[in-house]
Amino acid sequence: MNPSLLCLNAGLVSYKEGLSLQKQARAMVESGQYSGVLLLLEHHPVITVGRSGGRENLVVSFSELQAAGVEFIESDRGGNVTCHNPGQLVGYPVIDLSRWQQDVHWYVNQLEEVLIRTLKTYDIIAGRKAQYTGVWVGNRKIAAIGVSVRHWITGHGFALNVQNDLNLFRAIVPCGIQEFGVTNMEKQGALISLQEVARDLANQFSEVLVASLAVEARGEKHGKA
Repeated sequence: MNPSLLCLNAGLVSYKEGLSLQKQARAMVESGQYSGVLLLLEHHPVITVGRSGGRENLVVSFSELQAAGVEFIESDRGGNVTCHNPGQLVGYPVIDLSRWQQDVHWYVNQLEEVLIRTLKTYDIIAGRKAQYTGVWVGNRKIAAIGVSVRHWITGHGFALNVQNDLNLFRAIVPCGIQEFGVTNMEKQGALISLQEVARDLANQFSEVLVASLAVEARGEKHGKA
């Protein structure tokens, strides 16, 4: 029997609310209700720094961020500094890797594969770049990945630039990589709604991880497919 996966569409939330939703999802996974929960959402403007640091890659002052209404948060995810804002599809897969493979490198590779396949649906040819995590279109990053794993249950995840304002990335050196830039699906010619991208990504996620999928909107009653 395939692992069971719930995709929960949570809408536009703060970064802290996203952390709270991950805790709720983890409780569902730990209880055995699902093998994994895929949270799909958008964040209000925020810059986050991962466990490997990244404050040095912030190129504006905290007062400038505050004036622009942008939060700054230190996170327990992997990776360096990144941005989230509306129009970017953020995915937090909270899954029990013991139901798949207890291998973090394998897991990150699967996330990249999901994103690459999703982008291909919209005729965007994306791929991996040696020595760097995430998904790239040429020399521009279109999706960032930063995960955490505790007792083989995952947290945090990925951020796919769909139609977000890329000007926020000027406040940082994205992921600490100076020589490359960023892009989004809109700039690559895909004029598509974030909701449609979320639907297609959820389907790709279940296919790549070979899991049965149930999809719910936030506030709906959860039920297995």
